[in-house]
Amino acid sequence: MVSPTLVVPAAELHERFSRSSGPGGQGVNTADSRVELSFDVLRSPSIPDHLRPRLLARLANRLVDGVVTIAASEYRAQLANRAAARDRLAALLRQAAAPPPPSRRDTKPSRGSRERRLTDKKRRARTKQSRQRPHDD
Repeated sequence: MVSPTLVVPAAELHERFSRSSGPGGQGVNTADSRVELSFDVLRSPSIPDHLRPRLLARLANRLVDGVVTIAASEYRAQLANRAAARDRLAALLRQAAAPPPPSRRDTKPSRGSRERRLTDKKRRARTKQSRQRPHDD
């Protein structure tokens, strides 16, 4: 379950296993503990129609033919990597499906802030004026 409105069934997830990289000796060389979890965002029937364009737009740089892939290899056990990949996929989809923040209402500067700005400008102008050489008119 990603959110109350979005639930991804396990049948729509595709897992691929391979050998992890990095240190670990025989354990890494023989066990297929790395997990690649793929989910087809473009063609999934479990994604509501109103949510699909938002997901596709926000995940555009991570999608390949409408499929998002998460790789997990930080644990030695395949089961732990499977759980980590599912958690990361859920977090990614939850973040992408979140509604956009409310738009900012335009506000005008307050009267006091306008007056302070003008006072500061006048003070700065007087400072610069006093630094100049007197004019011979």
